[in-house]
Amino acid sequence: NTIEFTGALHATVVKQVLLKNPSGKTLTYNAILVGRDADDFSVPKGNTVTVAPRRQTSINVEFTSRFLRPAEAVLLLIAKKVGGIDGATLAFSLKAEVKHIKPAHILKCKSPCYEL
Repeated sequence: NTIEFTGALHATVVKQVLLKNPSGKTLTYNAILVGRDADDFSVPKGNTVTVAPRRQTSINVEFTSRFLRPAEAVLLLIAKKVGGIDGATLAFSLKAEVKHIKPAHILKCKSPCYEL
């Protein structure tokens, strides 16, 4: 699965990943970001995600662009064994692209075009 982030340079874009637990036992995942641009992505609520039995929960993944080039990383959700149940490891490809640049400041200047 691929999660795409698009936005302005230096803007923070938030996407949600929905996790469902169809089993009767609690699932706990450890979130890890790996890859070339993993430092530009984050999971703001912490790296541990718990999903109650027969429930669903969503986690936020944030991207803050620092460069104009496209960014890539992988979100790994590694299941911890809790109460005899072992969930599957989930992997999500994260791709980000800067679509526009918003100026930080605008300066107006007047000067002659040339002098004799």
